[in-house]
Amino acid sequence: MKSMVIIGITGTLGAGKGTIVDYLVSQKHFVHYSVRDFLIREIESRGLKVDRDSMTQVANELRNMHTPSYITDQLYEEARKSAQPCVIESIRTPGEIASLRSKGNFYLFAVDAEPKLRYTRISQRASVTDAVSYETFLSNEQREMNTGDPNKQNLSACISQADFVFINNSDVENLVHQVEKAIQTIENKQ
Repeated sequence: MKSMVIIGITGTLGAGKGTIVDYLVSQKHFVHYSVRDFLIREIESRGLKVDRDSMTQVANELRNMHTPSYITDQLYEEARKSAQPCVIESIRTPGEIASLRSKGNFYLFAVDAEPKLRYTRISQRASVTDAVSYETFLSNEQREMNTGDPNKQNLSACISQADFVFINNSDVENLVHQVEKAIQTIENKQ
């Protein structure tokens, strides 16, 4: 990339956000900033249990206390100082998108896949926040999919605002191919 580009990643749980980030970091030399890691640090500083409920609660509280884009604004400031192409993982609100777009040279990637496939993926990765039943997985996702509250997760609205949407019902190679095409499109605009 010729200039500092910021790519935001949004999408459903287990769809492949981390796979896209890994590719951008290892193959395209992007610097990674994670909303999830930011929230885990905040949760731990409060002495709370690190789980999906705490992540949602703390994220919503921070957005309510500050602005809907507070978390990604903090990460953007870190990214700006690096002056390198950056990826911010886990964009969850339209306010985050609006704020990042206002800063320029921002592109939003969204990724989705079939629910059963995504549940299998999160079960296999077995992170602390992923140890849930399929019913809880679907319930959590529904809670984060739509809302009228600008401080709460609204994945449906975020995905609809993406510059590039990837369907990841296949293998990693197929996802990487889709991402590579998007990167080429961005490079051609630079």
